[in-house]
Amino acid sequence: MTLATALLLVGCGGSDGGTEPPATDAPSTTTGWTQLIGRSWSVPPGSADTYKCIRIAVTEDTWVSGFRAIAPPGTHHTVITISNNGSQLGEYDCSVGSLDLKMLYASGVGTPELSFPDGVAMKLAAGQFINLNLHLFNASDTPLSGTSGIEVYRRDPAGVVHEADMTFAGTTNIDVPSDGQPHTVTGGCQVNQQWNIFTVWPHMHQHATHQSFEITQGTTVTKVLDNKPYSFEEQVNYPMTTMTLNPGDRIKTTCTYVNNTGVPLRFGDSSNEEMCFTGMYKYPAGGSLYSCALN
Repeated sequence: MTLATALLLVGCGGSDGGTEPPATDAPSTTTGWTQLIGRSWSVPPGSADTYKCIRIAVTEDTWVSGFRAIAPPGTHHTVITISNNGSQLGEYDCSVGSLDLKMLYASGVGTPELSFPDGVAMKLAAGQFINLNLHLFNASDTPLSGTSGIEVYRRDPAGVVHEADMTFAGTTNIDVPSDGQPHTVTGGCQVNQQWNIFTVWPHMHQHATHQSFEITQGTTVTKVLDNKPYSFEEQVNYPMTTMTLNPGDRIKTTCTYVNNTGVPLRFGDSSNEEMCFTGMYKYPAGGSLYSCALN
């Protein structure tokens, strides 16, 4: 399953009619917090599920060990991905599926800053391209505008010991009846290589109430998240003491929902539909983004 499949169909629109700026290079030379990518936007009143994207070139190898979102009101979700495809540079109108296959970072409403353990960083390689996908939502009766994006903490490569990436555990098999009662769905995988997990990020939508994330090693079950209360308005990363998983260990994500909509609740990108994922930051880097998610 590709990233675009999991977040609905691949595709993007054309220009929004404005003048496209030239591609922006990723920042260089200094360490510390700096803006990696961003773009301005404007959405009219009552606009739901509006997507704006920008793709930039990476001109030098860059190691990052932290992320934080620039998210003024109207910013619903922010997703940055990376690939070797630079066919469309600059700003463009897009869709939910306008994403590349390697995840860097995702934030929702209220997601706080994320910092990696010492010696751990993600590599953005010269010649690659970073894509920012903004999901904008304006339920008010007045226009909204702003500039959204992502800041990163640049790391001196001399201090990097482990290269990290992000993958998802969970499922797209969601079918919750509208009865006002709690219902759970589960997904996950059996690990087939060594993973060192150091942060988890629950991601569901507005009908979700709790998430559990557990790891089974032999007869030992570790509940990293134990029926953790979940708020769509305050999505957070949960840094953890680095945990080493070996082949044969099992990962399970359990999501709880209460559906009062009058119709069954199923998987989808809209905040009126649902997702059931736990984003895992791990090292070593490598493997499929959705290698631990049932479809």
